[in-house]
Amino acid sequence: MIRKTSVRMAAIKEYPFDLSDLKNQPSGQSRLEVQQSVSSPTEITLPTQSLQSSSLATGADGKRKVSIMADESSKDRENLPSERNGRISTQAEGPSRRKSNLHNALHAEMDSSWERQGHIEGRFKKYSTTSSVYSKKALSHQSEHIERSWWYACCAKCHQEDSGIPSWEPPHWQRVCPYPLCPSYRTFAQTLSVLLIGIMVWITIWIVMGETAAPGGQLFTLAVLTIAAYFGGWVMMKVTTLPALIGMLFVGLLLKNIGFVNFGESYQHVASYIRKIALTIILTRAGMDLDPVAMKKYFFTVIKLALIPWTFEFLLCAVLAYFFLGLPWVWAFLLGSIVAAVSPAVIVPCLFRLRGKGYGVSKGIPTLVLAVSGVDDAASVAVFGIISSIMFSNSSMTMNIIQGPLSVFGGIAFGVLAGYMVKYIPERNDAFLVPIRVLLLLAGGLMSVLGSEEIGWGGAGPLAVIAFAFIACKNWVELGWELEDNPVATAFEIFWMFFEPMLFAVTGAQVVIADLEPHLVLVGSCILATCVVLRAMVTSVSAIRSNLNMKEKIFVGLSWMAKATVQAALAPVALDEIRKMAGVEGPDPVLMEYAETVITVCIMSIIITAPIGAIVITLAGPKLLSRTSKPPVLEGWRRSHRPSIRDISIIDEEETAERDAEADLQQSSEAAAPSPFVPPTITVQPVHRP
Repeated sequence: MIRKTSVRMAAIKEYPFDLSDLKNQPSGQSRLEVQQSVSSPTEITLPTQSLQSSSLATGADGKRKVSIMADESSKDRENLPSERNGRISTQAEGPSRRKSNLHNALHAEMDSSWERQGHIEGRFKKYSTTSSVYSKKALSHQSEHIERSWWYACCAKCHQEDSGIPSWEPPHWQRVCPYPLCPSYRTFAQTLSVLLIGIMVWITIWIVMGETAAPGGQLFTLAVLTIAAYFGGWVMMKVTTLPALIGMLFVGLLLKNIGFVNFGESYQHVASYIRKIALTIILTRAGMDLDPVAMKKYFFTVIKLALIPWTFEFLLCAVLAYFFLGLPWVWAFLLGSIVAAVSPAVIVPCLFRLRGKGYGVSKGIPTLVLAVSGVDDAASVAVFGIISSIMFSNSSMTMNIIQGPLSVFGGIAFGVLAGYMVKYIPERNDAFLVPIRVLLLLAGGLMSVLGSEEIGWGGAGPLAVIAFAFIACKNWVELGWELEDNPVATAFEIFWMFFEPMLFAVTGAQVVIADLEPHLVLVGSCILATCVVLRAMVTSVSAIRSNLNMKEKIFVGLSWMAKATVQAALAPVALDEIRKMAGVEGPDPVLMEYAETVITVCIMSIIITAPIGAIVITLAGPKLLSRTSKPPVLEGWRRSHRPSIRDISIIDEEETAERDAEADLQQSSEAAAPSPFVPPTITVQPVHRP
């Protein structure tokens, strides 16, 4: 291959260049710089060591010509830095050197020996993907038939460019693992590091805990289930762009039904605490996602759009479950409180993609939907806690009725008090400010959820968590933190990365397909479809007297279709309570049947509404929302690496952006305009002579 390359390079023996600017340069100069014309303002620096002979000749037209011959040690295309590697190496080791048309001509000559049509017809040899013909540049820019193949598209979708500083790569990495057929070195090294950490932690836990952490043990099964769910969610998100939680749920469902997952009674107890910790993280993130400015300015609009549709779906689901599923009224209301919640985990990624394209930005649709989702989840969790306290409490009915409103006001009061406490504790200039605030928020939330259940006030804890997070975030913003640049929110995003696959995998492992009744599946699906459709209509009607037009009202109603996180966290709670209350004779089979019905309907709601909701938001957004011609370019590390919907206010951003642009233009013109010359004032003083 080197010889063929040298022959082709030798074919360009007389390449005309005007080198009159080098006439007076010393002959011993080690580098030859060729300047291009004005139309292509690039340059090339060629080391003389790579040229066998470089002779300057004068042609008949008076122009100088350069003769270039490549020796046998010339580098093959395979060893030349690609566009991506060249950019990396220049940034890491020194200033970059731009390439001229001469460099491009060399590559074009080398690539001319490969013809796509001839290759397709079989007249040329098929090369491997690691050969010089299929180098990274040819693979990503010139080999059209590869780019149109399904496996190339799949690899390009899964292996995206690294954001921020480009990845460093060891020598010959692209020869062994060409991009995008393989991940970047940064992604590979990161995955390998996590794998090594996991193996070392597992061996340590195995030594400490013994058989339960050994292969086949309960803890080992839980760890494998979580890891498999994470990769299942990653594949689901990369291949289909659907939310990752759908793949996690399917992995848990699959591993349960093939017999891999079979938790004992002790680990059922562990799974219940995992769900409670995940619920605390969900509610904390929901509270920190609420924009204080938007909530203050549009409080009644948000409350109206949150509580009216939620109350309608809650009552409708309870009535349908009572008449068609045979559940008692208290169990029907418990099911309605779970099903009525919407999932920000499904809604937010879809809205962010629309926001990146400019849809709905002018009227703040993403922020409106996100704020309503947080209030909606708070209502669901609070009502669920009140109903479960009534169901599993030994107190009198009168005490249970009084306890409901008291738990609501008590939870909100505790959360507000704790939120104002963390404004002053720790001190704002403490070196350990961020970790202390993270631990205070996490420990306070866990204490609220677990403590309220322990004393029988189940509805107070979740409300306390949301109020705590919202007031704390509001106070930290007043102290100088930006709403989008909140390191505590970033810490809870990291917590959610660990608990999300665990939560949805354990929830999916609750269902055995062979034990499902066809009647329950059919009736449950019809109930869910009825609730979703009618709620969308009620939501659109509730948006009357808002700044939304008819299409935007329809989109807002459709966007609250998806259900996932609250259903996964709350569905098995009733079953856990029944097992906890069981005596020597075991749990009541009738109550067990009711609890399993609730779990089945909730899991069906995730499987049905989460993918459909994501698809509907993605497809309906461009058709129903107005598009801003130039979406705002947002600054800040969190907006660029982990984008958030909270940066959009419910205001007319087009008008505000125009005013800001006019002000900036006026300031720049004033700064650029030369100041008029003002001659100095000369004052003549009379001279008094003695």
